[in-house]
This record gives sequence, structure tokens and C-alpha cells, in this order.
Amino acid sequence: MIASLRGTVVALGPGRVVLDVNGVGYAVTVTERHARELRLDDRALLHTAMIVREDDISLFGFVDEVELQLFDLLRTVSGVGPKSALGVLGQLEPAAIAHAIHDDDDAPFRRVSGIGPKTAKLIVVSLAGKLAAPAATARSAVAPSGDAATALALIEALTGLGWPERSAVEAAEAVIAAEADGERSPMPVLLRRALAQLGPRAARPDDRGGRA
Repeated sequence: MIASLRGTVVALGPGRVVLDVNGVGYAVTVTERHARELRLDDRALLHTAMIVREDDISLFGFVDEVELQLFDLLRTVSGVGPKSALGVLGQLEPAAIAHAIHDDDDAPFRRVSGIGPKTAKLIVVSLAGKLAAPAATARSAVAPSGDAATALALIEALTGLGWPERSAVEAAEAVIAAEADGERSPMPVLLRRALAQLGPRAARPDDRGGRA
């Protein structure tokens, strides 16, 4: 099982990256959004899922363990294969997925290419209770000096996937405060930095049993 790859980006295409790891090139399928964040000759870390079938072995790569866990969770839904699960992650942020599940709203999933109305409803029904509810009070904890909308989205992404609100707020404030004046990194980048800020031990689901 290949759980992660760290190497040099030697080729890029729509939804595809080739990573050179000690002289071996690994072709990895990623979301188009993720591919746009990568650059040739950059060092990159991909969290991966290896899908083995009778006639194919494929690697799917993600920016962090949160997306990887969501990918695995989506694939437990009947009718959702690896490509459909990747399509969901390519179009919806983790916070948006958590909100849709919590609100019993299948509309965001119906807008994903390859996801029909029946499958969209199955996603909502099947994953109900498997993701922690997004925090309703996070907005009041956002520092006035920060970008409120970005901070709220980042906090909701973390709390919606099971991290305690207080820890999520602290991590979001630290990440946004570190941004250069007038600049704002994409949400997946901010989320990855926030997860690094929380650390592997702190980044645990809360005692409600939610997991991504």
C-alpha cells in the first residue's frame, strides 16, 4: 500500500502529476485544482490512495490527510467510484461537503459532473452522522483584524471535520496572520497550513465520534 509520496514534479497535466521519487516516476491522478497548485521541478508531498483492480493499479493523490479521508469515505457510498469521489473533492471544499451532509442538502453533489440525483441523495444519506456538524458559532470568534470570510471558511473546514472549535480558531488565526499583506493563499493551501499548525496529535476528531 502506497500511503504517500514525496518527490520532484517532473510532469503535469489536467488532473495528473508525475512525481519522481528516487528515480522512479509515479503517475498520480489529482484534482485539476490541485494540479494547478503544483509546479514543475518543485518538491511535493502527496497523500495517496492506491486502488487495485484486476486490470489496473491507480494512484490518487491529495494535498492532505483530510482530503484523503474524505475520498475514502465517499467511496463507501454505493455508486461512487474513485473518479466520482475525486470529482466531488475537485469541486467542493471539505467544509462545503460537511455542510451539505449536515443540512441534508444533496444539491451541491448533483452539480458535480458524473453524480446523478440518486447518487447525490445516497451520499447525503449514507454519510449522515459520519462527519461532525460544522460549528455554528465560529463567526463570533473570528479576529476583527483578519479576513472574516476566509477565516470563517477555514474554521468551518476544520470543525466540520471534527476538530474542536477553539483549536480551529487558534490555527486559523495563526495561519491568516502569517499571510503577507494584500495576499491570500487558496483555501486548500490555508487548510494544509492549519493542519500543520494543529499537528498530528492535536488534529483528532472530537468526542462526538465524527471523522473525515
